[in-house]
Amino acid sequence: MGEVDPAFIQDLEHRPKLSIIEAEGIPSIDLSVLNSPDAVSDPSTLDSLVSEIGNACKNWGFFQIINHGVPLERRQKLENASRKFFAQPLEEKLKIRRDEVKVSGYYDAENTKNVRDWKEVFDFIVQNPTTVPASTRPDDNSVVEWHNQWPDYPPELREASEEYAEELEKLAYKLMELIALSLGLPTDRFHSFFKDQTSFIRLNHYPPCLAPDLALGVGRHKDGGALTILAQDDVGGLEVKRKSDGEWIRVKPTPDAFIINVGDIIQVWSNETYESVEHRVMVNSERERFSIPFFFNPAHYTIVKPLEELTSEKIPPRYRPYNWGKFLVTRKGSNFKKLDVENIQIYHFRI
Repeated sequence: MGEVDPAFIQDLEHRPKLSIIEAEGIPSIDLSVLNSPDAVSDPSTLDSLVSEIGNACKNWGFFQIINHGVPLERRQKLENASRKFFAQPLEEKLKIRRDEVKVSGYYDAENTKNVRDWKEVFDFIVQNPTTVPASTRPDDNSVVEWHNQWPDYPPELREASEEYAEELEKLAYKLMELIALSLGLPTDRFHSFFKDQTSFIRLNHYPPCLAPDLALGVGRHKDGGALTILAQDDVGGLEVKRKSDGEWIRVKPTPDAFIINVGDIIQVWSNETYESVEHRVMVNSERERFSIPFFFNPAHYTIVKPLEELTSEKIPPRYRPYNWGKFLVTRKGSNFKKLDVENIQIYHFRI
């Protein structure tokens, strides 16, 4: 077992298999039509894209996008700054350690499903400051502000992060428009939910692991927000649970592509037309891995419930409404301590 702390070791049933099934099946979708005059002159080109997005959301819950319009240099600038930040001695990184009050910054002891993840992270919020509920108590309507904290080194990290966030936010709105159209909704149906968004970006570093058969970079989970846009390096490690047979499938890295996955909120909004899918991250014994997920989340005061347009007498709502801000702060709090019970999940609100 080498030097792997027992806190990292997965239960037998959840340990990774080292034999890999690579996913040819995860759809790759070309967004170049969005930046093309043809989309205006020939609506069928947009219809075809919308159909691809809808099928990917329905059949996989995951897809890759290419020709997405995000300048490669923005991504590379942040990737380079991220590598410099994580290469520092631990005591430097701990100067901006995240805690229950300062939720942005550095952290190296996150749990998923009560097992410690083999990774270290740096989080920053997209809208600075971000307003959230002050507590998890349903009767407490007070709010607090979350603020970013930035390291002294590398000095370019803040600018690189903010520039990247600006580009990813634009892309997230475009994707939400396509998802709205694929559900038969108006293009801007989701826009108002994100006016005071609680989105954040995470820089992940997965060091080499002596026992990749015992630990996971991130344990199996579903994303609680609306949409995730992931940039991963060439090492790979993301695995998706295939809906058709429950098999774990490795997502092969594609240069300059983003991996998109539907989060729990879209599952609820769509009344389960689309589903959030379990995924996890494998580690390996030789190469470190870096990734950057952007978590697109609505305003804290959003009451998440199936959209009226997608429900009827024949298709009643499958979820009770819940407050996104309370859900978010409950989830965030669980990062800092092991829970005696399972963390809050959307199925707790299922009718």
